[in-house]
Amino acid sequence: MVRLPALGQTDRVLLTVTTTHRPATDLGFLLHKHPDRVQEFQQSFGTVTVFYPEATEERCTVALLLDVDPVRLARSRARNAPDFSLAQYVNDRSYAASSLLGVAMADVFSTARSGRCNSRQELADTAIPLEIVLPVLPCRGGPDVAHRIFTPLGWSVEAEPIPLDPAFADWGDSRYVRLRLSGVLRLADALNQLHVLLPVLDESKHYWQGPDEVDKLLRSGEGWLASHPEADLITRRYLGRRGSLTRVGLARLAELSDDVTESIAPADDEEVQQPAERRVPLNTQRHDAVHQVLLDLGARSVIDLGCGPGQFVERLVQTASFTRVAGSDVSTRSLQQAARRLRLDRMTERQAERVELFQGALTYEDDRYAGFDAAVLMEVIEHVDPQRLDAVERVVFGVARPRAVIVTTPNREYNVLYEHLIGMRHPDHRFEWSRDEFATWSERVAATHGYTVERRGIGELHTTHGTPTQMAIFTRTEANDE
Repeated sequence: MVRLPALGQTDRVLLTVTTTHRPATDLGFLLHKHPDRVQEFQQSFGTVTVFYPEATEERCTVALLLDVDPVRLARSRARNAPDFSLAQYVNDRSYAASSLLGVAMADVFSTARSGRCNSRQELADTAIPLEIVLPVLPCRGGPDVAHRIFTPLGWSVEAEPIPLDPAFADWGDSRYVRLRLSGVLRLADALNQLHVLLPVLDESKHYWQGPDEVDKLLRSGEGWLASHPEADLITRRYLGRRGSLTRVGLARLAELSDDVTESIAPADDEEVQQPAERRVPLNTQRHDAVHQVLLDLGARSVIDLGCGPGQFVERLVQTASFTRVAGSDVSTRSLQQAARRLRLDRMTERQAERVELFQGALTYEDDRYAGFDAAVLMEVIEHVDPQRLDAVERVVFGVARPRAVIVTTPNREYNVLYEHLIGMRHPDHRFEWSRDEFATWSERVAATHGYTVERRGIGELHTTHGTPTQMAIFTRTEANDE
């Protein structure tokens, strides 16, 4: 066996996999990498070295060492990839597990990930004791997120936070953890899980993501992702929180398992950058707030404009006092998801008469928008190009003219409280308003179209920055009632 430095003597060993299955050296057959050899593999961003620090019948460990070349990484960046300027050259990629490691591992261990092993196929199909160690792993959300993601997969998880500087305890912990996983799994399953979950924990991919990313996710997640309790979180993070990809990914997962039906809820893209402990409560608070306003207004007919896959429409349908409910969206895929969520094909004829879903663009007049007591635009206007916002105002307030309009949108001032957030809360947002900007817009719209307006906050109130979501309740004045 080749003698190499002990694991603790190099900062660049990013991944080790150990088994105590006997004979343990069969790990070499499963990985298609002989324990007596050191092998190097060239990647567009650096060099991968695979070697075995220990290889006996009782215990065998394979180490994957990734040496990142920042210049090669920068040169390999696709033309349409985001430009992070100096961050292309000054980063933690050479020393921490990341999407780079996930890509390298997927390539080097591609046959093992497929579960094929001609000489030991029965072993490849068998769950064996495994221990995986990642000495330095970026983990947004800390050890708790690592436990939430790996424990449901059958792993025993040890996630030890790494201090910013051991010499200065008051500085606290860094965003890195030392992760140790132990469990009894098929090696192919373990490697595929790592391929997906390394960039999920890091929440930063080094390459541009195209439409094929959804296919990659579903292939690597086959057999475990659809039933994972954190499937929504994993999908959003793996797909870089890109709204279009995420919606497709969640929809396709929903088709695989009824367990993730809730995951095809509206993307809530503007809030996914929040800490996990705040993410769901804010979504719930927003739906609760709008629902309560509709009840207080005494509305009987409601249309959700930009309804997405229909989470809020479903809540409206479940409320008996709303005798007519409609949802409209520009995306036919979202409307198909909404129809599945509402189980329209299983409704009685009488129930179906109460509900309507249709495709429409808010920048164009549509008779179907008219005749409702209330209209809801929940986290919609920030996705409209500013130069087209006047058209939306005219269609909703000037032509459709419901008795009430409820609008919610992110509060830009609150963004400073979101760790690691740079720019707007979601790449599809065309703008985000401060409270003063929202007030100016809502007052102008109300005065122009004959409405009064009341503004409220939704979510946790910060004394300086306000609430994460701001809401405007427009009510048509009596003089303008038809």
